Amino acid sequence: MSLEIHEIQTKKELTAFIKFPFSLYKENKYYVPPLIDFELSTLRKDKNPAFDAADAAYWVVKKEGKIVGRIAGIKINQELDEESLIRFGWVDFIDDIEVTKMLFDKLASWGKELGATAFHGPLGFTDLDFEGALESGYDQQPTQATIYNYPYYIDHFKQLGFETSATWKEFRAFVPDEVPRRIRRSAQLVSKRFNFELKKFKKVNDILKYAPGVFEILNESYSHLYGYHPLSEKQIQYYIDQYFGFIRKEYVGIVVNEKDEVIAMALCMPSLSTAFQKAKGRLFPFGFIHVLKAFYSNKYIDLFLIGARQDYQKLGANALIFNELTQMLIDKKAQYVSTGPMLLENRAAINNWESNREILDDVDIRRSCFKGTIG
Repeated sequence: MSLEIHEIQTKKELTAFIKFPFSLYKENKYYVPPLIDFELSTLRKDKNPAFDAADAAYWVVKKEGKIVGRIAGIKINQELDEESLIRFGWVDFIDDIEVTKMLFDKLASWGKELGATAFHGPLGFTDLDFEGALESGYDQQPTQATIYNYPYYIDHFKQLGFETSATWKEFRAFVPDEVPRRIRRSAQLVSKRFNFELKKFKKVNDILKYAPGVFEILNESYSHLYGYHPLSEKQIQYYIDQYFGFIRKEYVGIVVNEKDEVIAMALCMPSLSTAFQKAKGRLFPFGFIHVLKAFYSNKYIDLFLIGARQDYQKLGANALIFNELTQMLIDKKAQYVSTGPMLLENRAAINNWESNREILDDVDIRRSCFKGTIG
């Protein structure tokens, strides 16, 4: 039977779009399914404030009535206006190049109507969405915030003539018994010299005061990185509402200056990857049990965000936040930490980790963004 492509129109169809990878990766022990409700919130125009400056369309390819591929087309207004680019994301497909070609032909047709000359991805609406197709590290469990895909995805992209436009690297590290001396010493000197303060919080709600400052650092320090567009105030509030309810105060490091302004931060969480696998996309009726257990009893930690204001990086704010992060992990008796993806061009971040090779696990986890032209 021939392949057919359909545009998603209803919430029921969108749910099926979201759940397609659940069956595609059913027998794969590394794939981590997202929470369906979170995905719905991200992809629905009436929920996600990113749509104030963006648009999107979603398609699935069906064979004999069964979904065999999916893709999201994303238009970021600024990106289209300035670079004639659209994005693709939420892309998954069986190992059939005709399915993949049909998905990208539809994406290209949509982009051409918008005036785009090229597309790139996998990317989301913002830098906090899923991005980058996995190119190595297929035997490693990903964090709940990263993409897992089969190796044949990369083969299909290359067969279709896409070129690599950006590459991210992730690190896995063993938590040391004590903070390395050079980091501890640097942090002590910086703290005394510049009167920086590491905030201590009695409850999660106390952190909310500093949450906007965390995202201001993202907007400033990530602004030069590939595909990053500053978050609006509505988007910042959206992420605060969506994610700050999940954080634990023990895993938040915030450094402020004498004006009580956030100058450096680190946000970690106990790894929820295995819990999400057990939850199978839903917190209820029983998925929350697995999540709560992982949330409060876990030796594996995921590092989601870390950064410092550019004007304070040369003053040693990075050393201060790395000192706090390491001590925090030691105090919580964590054993293993997984970083988020870091662009290879972000040498400051890469160097911070590579300078601690004595604790790094010997794994190679990379993911890339691919770019294709629209004829």
